[in-house]
Amino acid sequence: MKIPFQNVRAYFFIKKRNLALICLLVAAGVTVYYYVSRKEVVREEKAIVSVMKVGKQDVNVYGEYVGRIRAQQFVEVHARVEGFLEQMLFEEGTHVKKGQTLFVIDQRQYKAKVDKARAQLNKDKAQERKAQHDLNRIRPLYEQNAASQLDLDNAVAAYESAKASVSMSQADLDQAEMELGYTVVRSPISGNISERLVDLGTLVGSGGKSKLATVMKSDTVLVDFSMTALDYLKSKERNVNLGRQVENRSWQPYITITLADNSQYPYKGLVDFAEPQVDPRTGTFSVRAEMPNPENTLLPGQFTKVKLLLDVREDAVSVPMKAVIIEKGGAYIYVVRKNQTVEKRFIELGPEQDNQVVVERGLAPGEEIVTEGYHKLSPGMKVQISNDPAKPANAQPAAGNAQTK
Repeated sequence: MKIPFQNVRAYFFIKKRNLALICLLVAAGVTVYYYVSRKEVVREEKAIVSVMKVGKQDVNVYGEYVGRIRAQQFVEVHARVEGFLEQMLFEEGTHVKKGQTLFVIDQRQYKAKVDKARAQLNKDKAQERKAQHDLNRIRPLYEQNAASQLDLDNAVAAYESAKASVSMSQADLDQAEMELGYTVVRSPISGNISERLVDLGTLVGSGGKSKLATVMKSDTVLVDFSMTALDYLKSKERNVNLGRQVENRSWQPYITITLADNSQYPYKGLVDFAEPQVDPRTGTFSVRAEMPNPENTLLPGQFTKVKLLLDVREDAVSVPMKAVIIEKGGAYIYVVRKNQTVEKRFIELGPEQDNQVVVERGLAPGEEIVTEGYHKLSPGMKVQISNDPAKPANAQPAAGNAQTK
């Protein structure tokens, strides 16, 4: 039986078409399988960081305390004799000079005492002269046996008694003149005077109010503050004796203070005294510094913040505090090696000052450390150093970064 040619041709056409379709499906399946099963190639990205080279520098170590200002000299002006206050010869709140007359007390009774004492002195001097003449007359007569020993003894006794009376009268006159001088009340020091504490016409002295005013010398003031016993021990470790100046040392323990408006006072003061014992109630000891006050900016009695230079660490290795990561296991930083890989380096921290911290151990001068951008780092990772060391492109605040002293 013969198959028609048309049927054979149709058969091969259909078979060929099915084969092409199968090949197309196989190719599509292979392509899908390739894209589904292939592993994604991860391109390694370098962390961008800011670095700095570690060097040596002198680091000032400060302590901060609460201080109180007091006048270098604070003198109360008192009436030393009794009487009615007659005059006030100053303006309240102004500057007065040492020896300037401030008050005058009624002088009449004291002038009378002076006159009486002077008259008595003149009388006694006359008696002394008479006794001396008598003695000078008796002595030659005694030597010529014209006068007895009793006459000579009486003449000597009368002369000595007259001399003693003159001395007593002179003392009485001096005391009377001194009391008269006390009626003029003068300023004991140069400084600013307070308001008067009594009114004119008031009885002052032993029978009344004796305190008349106060005078403060405040062109130089004293700053008092307290330090703990621990501060004392640390200062001893650094060979620093507070209150004593060491001339062969390049620095001295000076203070700076902050005013009420948080501005820094332009002058520095020097610690000149430290209490030699600790108060058992507070566990602190008192320290005093002397501070210039030429414009009278500082007022006695005011409180202020005191910053005391405790030590100068010479040629110390210090790093920014922001570069240090502090965890439970300790403090560490990232050090950049020559092949631009980072090393996690544990360090021992020293005192901190002005956002810088001294590294006691674990870091050498000349090494480079990561200052910003370390939040994505891990040991051995390669890094790319930012052109802008102040702020890398991917810098973010690092979690867990803390400061310590």
